[in-house]
Amino acid sequence: MLRAIGVASIEQLFADVPPEVRIRAPLDLPLGKPEQEVYERMRALADRNVSCEDEISFLGGGMYDHYVPAIVDTLTQRAEFLTPYTPYQPEVSQGTLQVMFEYQTAISELTGLPVSNATLYEGPSALGAAAFLARQHHSRRRFLISRGVHPHSRETLATMSEGWRMRVDEVALRDGVTDADAFADALSDDVSAVFLPLTNFLGAVEDLAPLLDLAQAAGAVAVVTCDPVTLGVLEPPGALGADIAVGEGQALGNRLDFGGPSFGFFSASERFLRRMPGRIAGETRDVDGRRAFVLTLQTREQHIRREKATSNITTAQTLNAVAAVVYLSWLGRRGIVELGELLLQRTDYARTRLAAIDGVQLLHEQPAVREFAIRLPVTGVDAVRRVIDTCCAHGVNPGHPLGREYPEFDDGLLVALTERRSRHEIDRLADVLGAALATPHVEGNGRPPAGAGKELAR
Repeated sequence: MLRAIGVASIEQLFADVPPEVRIRAPLDLPLGKPEQEVYERMRALADRNVSCEDEISFLGGGMYDHYVPAIVDTLTQRAEFLTPYTPYQPEVSQGTLQVMFEYQTAISELTGLPVSNATLYEGPSALGAAAFLARQHHSRRRFLISRGVHPHSRETLATMSEGWRMRVDEVALRDGVTDADAFADALSDDVSAVFLPLTNFLGAVEDLAPLLDLAQAAGAVAVVTCDPVTLGVLEPPGALGADIAVGEGQALGNRLDFGGPSFGFFSASERFLRRMPGRIAGETRDVDGRRAFVLTLQTREQHIRREKATSNITTAQTLNAVAAVVYLSWLGRRGIVELGELLLQRTDYARTRLAAIDGVQLLHEQPAVREFAIRLPVTGVDAVRRVIDTCCAHGVNPGHPLGREYPEFDDGLLVALTERRSRHEIDRLADVLGAALATPHVEGNGRPPAGAGKELAR
């Protein structure tokens, strides 16, 4: 091979790889083992994980333990959906193209915006794609993002903006929501896009209409991040004045699966149609006048766009989007409203129960749909972690420690509700959390009690 490509040695072949990142010694790999021993080893490793089937989980922060009905697996595991790749040939891809079209219709109806693409990889990459669209739309050099936007999305925007030489300014929170005065002060005619959450990472529902009006008046592209499950009870981004709505779609018929895969959704106003990332399936008529589906727009560089591409999205997460459209069809128009109303009721009950624990305070008093933040009577994120570990040892995961992403809330705990969390389980959370806070080791350096809990893979 070296002779065929005109290279004298392996060293010359890898000359462009910096020496400091090359491996100079043989890989430290053990000798091979029989299949049955490998199976036992892998089974032992898997047994160290704790899933939501093993504990009562109030974890959230973008990924949620929703019930996934059997019909989702029944349909997504059909070979027609499970095996197809990118539908290059519409004449043999009508089923895939139709389900993409139906998915786009559902997302457009949810978000109140007329155009949706056929998915992106996950929520943060969808926000990054919206930023790239705004950058292409005009030559302004600054982004404005609320601190209430999911930390992973803020990190993604910062990383991508570094390569674009774009400046990212963050707007602080006040009373649990985006500081409207700080937003107005930071907004100017050099802002390319603003990024605001409909429900922020602390669980608060934001009053976005006045902020979006300001953004529109300044000529900035208005991007709203949203939780699709809450859109059954909240005003959709499009009705509030958003140009683009993006978000994480895991909650729509996709399980947690230890972190993925999921999908990101992206919808926009029609003026951004030709700059949207990924693929858009459309409806047409064939030569015999029958209803048919095609890829209407494909912005990838590997298709006809090449150097004019506005996206590098490839296979995307179409199977996960199939799960989403099956789930939404199963819920129906009334079902998603009823789900949102149920979450509102259980969230309100949980906030009231936890706030009644001695020393526990609500982090904010803003409305919340399915997630809320509390402050624990402990000092520092390590102490919060010990409280969580103590609760987990008794079969209840109380939520996510906020101090990792928000140092100013190092005593904070983010608690999430789904329809799987019953009133009895909320009462159980309150009892276990109260007992954990009363345990002497919480404020010290001791370890939580050994016993019931398995090792958590977090």
